[in-house]
Amino acid sequence: MKRIKSFFGITAWLVAMMLLALACNDDMDINKVYAFDLVCMPVQKKIVQGEVAEIRCQLIKEGDYQDTKFYIRMFQPDGVGELRMDDGTVFKPNDLYPLEKETFRLYYTSRSKDQQVIDVYVEDSFGQVVQKTFSFQNEQTEDGEE
Repeated sequence: MKRIKSFFGITAWLVAMMLLALACNDDMDINKVYAFDLVCMPVQKKIVQGEVAEIRCQLIKEGDYQDTKFYIRMFQPDGVGELRMDDGTVFKPNDLYPLEKETFRLYYTSRSKDQQVIDVYVEDSFGQVVQKTFSFQNEQTEDGEE
């Protein structure tokens, strides 16, 4: 009888160990890609040639994967102007620049008397892209001068 109890005890112990081993899953689901957005404070709509408009931006991420890199680029479909980062980097259209900070400022300098539009693209190392468009109208006084 003692032998039968010992056999059932060992069998129960082995079954329990097998169930524990089978319940474990080696496929850990680690999320590397998180959605993000570029949030900007309201920006002035009117600008004169030579004036600088400040664009305050913050990158908002749904999660944080430390190996994710962010990049920024710009394109100007209308008008002529210069966009630079708060660290002094002057953007060339369609060139990709690393984005080192989550909160940053862009400075747009008007070089035109016409309407000006700039598109700012932020993308991550996984190919996700967020676009923001900023539009400026030439501001003139009542007698037609700036």
